[in-house]
Amino acid sequence: MKKVIYTKKAPAAVGPYSQAVEANGMLFISGQIAIDPETGTIVEGGIREQTLQVMANIGAILDEAGYYFSDVVKSTCLLSDISNFAAMNEIYGRHYIQNPPARAAFAVKDLPLGALVEIETIAVKKI
Repeated sequence: MKKVIYTKKAPAAVGPYSQAVEANGMLFISGQIAIDPETGTIVEGGIREQTLQVMANIGAILDEAGYYFSDVVKSTCLLSDISNFAAMNEIYGRHYIQNPPARAAFAVKDLPLGALVEIETIAVKKI
């Protein structure tokens, strides 16, 4: 059975999708960009500030659904410029000290609202 997850502590969807969907003990978090949920705008600053906000948004959704960063099994990171990879990776890595998830990272032409980074996440509940 599919359950839609929503929290006011992460930005509302900017299109016809859900923040996250849980199905069969798995949580699929839509790509998160650096929107501050309080203002509805992209946070000021560079890749570090944006990655911090993206990870905060992911954390808020994980929390709402009863998951933890340690439950994350796969991430996909999209960067508007691959030269931002090292800085994004440093912030991202703070959330996955032990047993980090599988991951792919790509440079793409553009991201929504001019974002520098977008990260989608899959988590699985521990039994």
